[in-house]
Amino acid sequence: MIEIKNLHKRFGKLQVLDGVSFQVEPGGIIAVLGPNGSGKTTILKTILGMVHPQMGEIYFQGNAVLDKWEYRNDIGYLPQIARFPDNLTVQELINMIKNIRDVEADETELVNRFDLKLSLNKKLGNLSGGTRQKVNIVLTFMFDCPLLILDEPTAGLDPVALIQLKELIQEEKQKGKTLLITTHIMSLVEDLSDQIIFLLEGKIYFQGSVEELQEQTQQTDLEHSIAKILQGDV
Repeated sequence: MIEIKNLHKRFGKLQVLDGVSFQVEPGGIIAVLGPNGSGKTTILKTILGMVHPQMGEIYFQGNAVLDKWEYRNDIGYLPQIARFPDNLTVQELINMIKNIRDVEADETELVNRFDLKLSLNKKLGNLSGGTRQKVNIVLTFMFDCPLLILDEPTAGLDPVALIQLKELIQEEKQKGKTLLITTHIMSLVEDLSDQIIFLLEGKIYFQGSVEELQEQTQQTDLEHSIAKILQGDV
């Protein structure tokens, strides 16, 4: 599904990615973890073509995609912070995104699922942060994409919406889709992920299952495993 080879990215004097290489097979949930500034969001944005690396190769479904754009129609993306014009209504925004992408989409079930029916005619500027995040989730999942990239998808969600999101992610996995997720919520990773890619100082420190990381760090849960890595005890 995805192959990253020797990816390097520098912002000024800051080396964000330093020779990152990994492969992701089709199907399953992969959590991209690491401390702030480790390069998580940068990797996601290089896959999307939003950030151009100084060196490296990116392959999606067997094709080199650097400097190309057509492949993005096969990717659903939920950014960490999504900014849209405040004067648009929710329905106007949904229609606009559907027109821009010009691929088949159906938001009806998602609107009902996240209890947004009464918000469709409200302007985005009048919505709470949690409701805006629900709208962003609808925009991401309403397209039938084989790859979904979710950058901190739980931000601002109430417990009911969080449960709905977790169930939706599992359903997409059951359809054979691949999901890349960044999050600071370790319980979400333990509940959902099939594999972890842990970044540290722009390099991949670990790639494998939660259980393999716990065995490597000799800890009984993911949170303590991550803490032990960050403390330099592994």
